[in-house]
Amino acid sequence: MFAEAIESILNDHCAPNAVREIEAGGQGEALLAALKDSGFFGLLAREDDGGGGAGMTDFFPVVLLCGAHSVPLPLVQTMAARLLVTSQAGLPEGLIAFAPNAMRAADGSVRAERVSMGKRASHVIAGVDGSLLVLAAADAQITDTGVAGSMSATFHWPPSSGQPLPDATTDIDTFRALAALLHAGLMAGAMKRCFEMTLAYGNERVQFGKSIGKFQSIQHSLSVMAEHVAAGCMAAEAAFSSGEKGLPGIAACAAAKARTSEAAQLVATIAHAIHGAIGVTAEYDLQLSTRRLHEWRMAHGSESYWNRLLGGLVLRSGTPLISDFVRTI
Repeated sequence: MFAEAIESILNDHCAPNAVREIEAGGQGEALLAALKDSGFFGLLAREDDGGGGAGMTDFFPVVLLCGAHSVPLPLVQTMAARLLVTSQAGLPEGLIAFAPNAMRAADGSVRAERVSMGKRASHVIAGVDGSLLVLAAADAQITDTGVAGSMSATFHWPPSSGQPLPDATTDIDTFRALAALLHAGLMAGAMKRCFEMTLAYGNERVQFGKSIGKFQSIQHSLSVMAEHVAAGCMAAEAAFSSGEKGLPGIAACAAAKARTSEAAQLVATIAHAIHGAIGVTAEYDLQLSTRRLHEWRMAHGSESYWNRLLGGLVLRSGTPLISDFVRTI
C-alpha cells in the first residue's frame, strides 16, 4: 500500500525531467508538496505520534522506488529520522540529511564532508564526538562537490552550532549503520532501473540485422548484471527485514552496504558498455542512475570499509562457522 502510494507520486512529480530541473537548482515544489500532503515524512513514526506506524519491511519497497526514480532529495533520510527519536515532535521541519562521520575541529567548529543530498536539506543530523547533533543548513558554509548534477555538499558550521538531538534513542554506531543501509536500499533500486533500461535497449538496438540482445556476449553481460542486481537487492531486503521490530543490527547493515556497493560499480560499468556512447550523455536517462550508483557507493563507506567491519565482527563473535554467523544476523 505504501509503495503503491509513493510510486504514484513519483511517477507524477519525479520524472527524469523533474530530476534534472532540481539538479539544476530547482526547488521541486510540486514533489515536496505532494510528499508532505500524503504524510510520507511521518511514515515510520508511531501511530500514536501521528505517523504511519510502518516497519522496516514496509519501508524497503519505498526506499527501492526512491532509488529507481533517482529522487534528488534526502527523502528516505527524512523519513528514517523518525526512527532515531522517541517522538517526532523534537525533529526539525523540512528535509533532513545524515552526516554520521562529522568532525569537530580544535576551535569547536563542525565539518561534514560530502553529505549525501545535503544541498536540498534544511537540517543535518550529524554524529559528532559520539553523540547526535541537529544542525541547521542555513548556519553552515556550504561547499559544492564540483561534480555535475551531484546533490551532495560539504558543510562547515562555526563553533557552538547545533543542538543535541531531542529524545535520541540511537547510538552513533547504529546511526552510521542505518545511514549506510538507506543507501544500500537506494542503490538496489537504482541498479534495478539500470538493468531494466539495459535489457530494453539490448532488445531494441539492431546491429547486423538483429537486436544486440541476441548476441551471446551481450547475453552473458546481461546475465552477470542480473546476478549482481539480484544479490544486491537480496542483501538490502534481508537487512531491512531484520529490523522489523526495531532498527537493524550493525552486521546486517554492513553486509547490505558492502554487497550493494560492490555490485553498483559492476552494474554501472556493464550498463554503459552495452549502451555504448549514448549512455553517458546528459540527455539520456541512464546517467541519472549510474551517477548516483557511484556516489552512493562511497556514501558512509564503500564496500572495503564495511567488509573490514564485518570481518572484525566475525572474528570477535567466536562463531566456529561463517554460516552460523550469517544465520545470527
